[in-house]
Amino acid sequence: MIIRLAVTEDIPPIMQLVRKVVPLMRVAGNFQWGDDYPNPEVFSSDIAIGQLWVAELDKEIVGVSAITTDQDPEYADAGWDITEKAIVTHRLAVDPDCQGKGIAKALMNQAEQVAKNSGISILRVDTNSENLATQALFPKLGYQFSGEIGLAKRPGLRFFCFQKIL
Repeated sequence: MIIRLAVTEDIPPIMQLVRKVVPLMRVAGNFQWGDDYPNPEVFSSDIAIGQLWVAELDKEIVGVSAITTDQDPEYADAGWDITEKAIVTHRLAVDPDCQGKGIAKALMNQAEQVAKNSGISILRVDTNSENLATQALFPKLGYQFSGEIGLAKRPGLRFFCFQKIL
């Protein structure tokens, strides 16, 4: 498996991956993503500032993750000091046909490497309250549950926040 920064040419296969993931999320009651988000513009912006990573298996994109320092204001509701610099994982997705191969773990490990390279000791992530896979994964990677929040940009949904201190 190769983890690398995404380039503009990766957007079509990333969107294909998103189109495979969203229906499965909806079936599971997870409405965090839809037809409006994430979209090519969001991924293009991530690429432009060097924060979108992809996982490749056999030269095919099988995972994606934005590794950022972007903290939503609502993170304060989880007891986090959002003035502290943190590496935050957003838009994590794995091709459903490739789940169970350690792709999400590899992308989360990349977030940890970015944090170390940046001299940042705090890693944060949020996930929809209905996303059981990530709720199981994050604690296995050393993340601690911090609290439950709502996000203004996704009204009516609840999100669980997790943090790891290096």
